[in-house]
Amino acid sequence: MNPYEELASAIVLQAVKDYRLHDDEKELASIERFFRSGWFSVLTSIAPEMLIAKLRKEKACYEY
Repeated sequence: MNPYEELASAIVLQAVKDYRLHDDEKELASIERFFRSGWFSVLTSIAPEMLIAKLRKEKACYEY
């Protein structure tokens, strides 16, 4: 993996970690906007809606 691919992966991974850590609705909405952005699609080929659905489901499993 070249340095640019590593940087792109690190940015996406950090956004996922941030989503997992935050409970604030405004912060989560901001991260979801990033996932749906053109910038996100430049960084990765991950389907944003699939990722968001998976992260929401993950959060729902841990919220009691």
